[in-house]
Amino acid sequence: MKQHMMPAKRLFVLVSVGTLFPMAVITAILFALTRQTIVLAAGGALLACALAGLFALTWGLAKHLSLFTSDLCETLDEMLDGTWAPHTPNDSETLFARIRHRLTRLYQVMQENQRQVTEERKELQALVSDISHQVKTPVSNLKMAADTLLETPVSEVQRTDFLRGIRRQTDKLEFLFQALVKTSRLETGVIQLEKKPCRLFDTVAQAMSGIVYEAEKKHIAVSVDCPEELTLSHDSKWTAEALFNLLDNAVKYTPAGGSVTVTVKQWEMYAELKVTDTGKGISESEQAAVFRRFYREEAVHEQPGVGIGLYLAREIVTRQGGYIRVISAPGKGSSFSILLPVR
Repeated sequence: MKQHMMPAKRLFVLVSVGTLFPMAVITAILFALTRQTIVLAAGGALLACALAGLFALTWGLAKHLSLFTSDLCETLDEMLDGTWAPHTPNDSETLFARIRHRLTRLYQVMQENQRQVTEERKELQALVSDISHQVKTPVSNLKMAADTLLETPVSEVQRTDFLRGIRRQTDKLEFLFQALVKTSRLETGVIQLEKKPCRLFDTVAQAMSGIVYEAEKKHIAVSVDCPEELTLSHDSKWTAEALFNLLDNAVKYTPAGGSVTVTVKQWEMYAELKVTDTGKGISESEQAAVFRRFYREEAVHEQPGVGIGLYLAREIVTRQGGYIRVISAPGKGSSFSILLPVR
């Protein structure tokens, strides 16, 4: 900010000199022409009146400026303390009213920034707490297995079992960190989804490749109904990631011998990718909560996973202008649908 401030005393001197000097010159010229003392006396009286008037005017302006500055400082102090209550001034044409209007806008921006900072701090605290909770169990298991192998004689079979347990826990940690990296890169805008016309059949095939092995192990029948030439503007890679998360959950929570069906249809406004399973189902009270980060039902804690797949899937779909919906009931399986805009 540039400084163009002048002290009041200096301003008074300059104004006084600028006003009185011409009057004194005119008085001197008239006296020199007339040689009458009355002209000199009248000129002196005028100079004295002018000087008194300038002094009164300057004093009044200084007083008004002092009150204005005091009011402004009080307002700024209240803004800093967060106790200021913005209001519309009665006279919107005054200088302070115009400044107050801008201060109101500034205060609203400050309050909004403070609200965002508070929310981000709460989210960060919740995220750190969730990560700590998710990491605590596998790290404890790894330490216990390592201590046992180091301190207790074990047979070769037991040693193999311990090593397999260590591998499972490291796989869980790796999955957690990869999911967190993907989520954070999406949330912070490091990754921008690029929508372009692609065949949905290719997207579905990419997602299906990740669950075929697990489905075969559990003897789960997987079927796909997708028109091969159906084209939609979407980010194929990330949409496949979202669909894989739905499929992974379907296979994970469907008992052996069950079935998983993928159906793709194009409606007037949206294209729907629906994953239907014959699993345990989700109660209505839990259906909104399953999309929260790290949320897992009490009944499925024995299943592998960290509860971030559905959250990540919703983030991916939402950032493409779509949404995810779920239809489910306990004991009747679940249907998760990804709906992406046609235009």
